[in-house]
Amino acid sequence: MVAERLTQTELRAWQALLHAHHDVTATLDRELREEHDLSFSEYDVLLRLARAPDRALRMTDLATRVLLSPSGLTRLVDRLVGKRLIKRREAPNDGRVAMAALTERGYEELRKAARTHLRGIRQHFTAKLSETQLRNVASGLEAIAGPHEPH
Repeated sequence: MVAERLTQTELRAWQALLHAHHDVTATLDRELREEHDLSFSEYDVLLRLARAPDRALRMTDLATRVLLSPSGLTRLVDRLVGKRLIKRREAPNDGRVAMAALTERGYEELRKAARTHLRGIRQHFTAKLSETQLRNVASGLEAIAGPHEPH
């Protein structure tokens, strides 16, 4: 049995989501790289660590939060360790558990990059939408992914 085609509205919504996500994240990535020598993913890791208790997370928890595979996160963490923005350490209660911890240098770099990132979100996303459109986008996407809990 052949699946039914998407309606024009379904196709339009789906393609708009894909293109908007790609365009905005690519632009944010480019700005972070140019101004701070950080990728979008590296920034995300620093942000997640800054929000965590003691600015540290188990590697498995960090991988889940940034939506990366364990091997992808390992490579990214290696780059951030090389830049001295984070460090690896053992979990306090279990030496077998690897953790990533934000360094003071990492926290300072994150603070600088946050200005660029927030400016970019506003310039390339929120400023293009009215308040009503922003509420509708949030509501529509939350219907799919559930309410967002910052982590």
